Amino acid sequence: MPADAGFAATLYAAAKSLLLPPGGLVLLALAGALAARRFPRVGTPLCIGALALLYLIGTPLGASLLTLPLAPAEPVALERVRAMQALVIPGGGLRAHAAEYGGETLAPLTLERVRYGAKLARETGLPVLVAGGRPPGYRASEAALMREALEREFGVPVQWQEERSRNTRENARRAAEILLPLGLRRIVLVVHGFDVPRARAEYEAAGFEVTVAATRLARLSYERLADYLPNANALLTSYYACYELAGIAQRALAGAR
Repeated sequence: MPADAGFAATLYAAAKSLLLPPGGLVLLALAGALAARRFPRVGTPLCIGALALLYLIGTPLGASLLTLPLAPAEPVALERVRAMQALVIPGGGLRAHAAEYGGETLAPLTLERVRYGAKLARETGLPVLVAGGRPPGYRASEAALMREALEREFGVPVQWQEERSRNTRENARRAAEILLPLGLRRIVLVVHGFDVPRARAEYEAAGFEVTVAATRLARLSYERLADYLPNANALLTSYYACYELAGIAQRALAGAR
């Protein structure tokens, strides 16, 4: 990979860490605490508000409130899946330094999609396309490792492997280059619930008729005491939701230009 591409990827990762939660809210609270020394009427509420928001999105209740507008509440009907022509599984990241797997393996999000995609493929017999390029610093592409997992571990053959894309938009466009010339326009798109609005929009813009098969469906969490207490899993879910909301806003702004 060219040095400038690697630098851009590093800069992008740093920006995500600083702007998305928890980084963005921690910086906002710190700014409020510093400002409170000279401007207490502004700095103190800013600090308290940022910390309160960080607490909220770190709870299952807060995470579920963020994901409800994004994710479907019910799984896709198998009858709708059977009416499609191909099953597309975009990558969701890799995990480096996985010595137990020989160096690199699928990150949890990708593995969840692969597992659900394998289930749907076995139940419907639809041909499978996996999509995902090679991240900076990795030896293998997402698509290659997804194919290996599907075929070796889940017993599901992969018909097509797209390895050049770097993001959801490129996933969609590269998949279109493979499938549309074959007359395969109706696809099942396997993604996470919080990915649905943006992923659907990108694949439809690429020319597909999309049926979304989502894993991690939406559910309002409020019934247990634990739903009001912060934990790492809830904060991670909120991070994913905020990332998708930022992507939706970015796509809307780009379309308005």
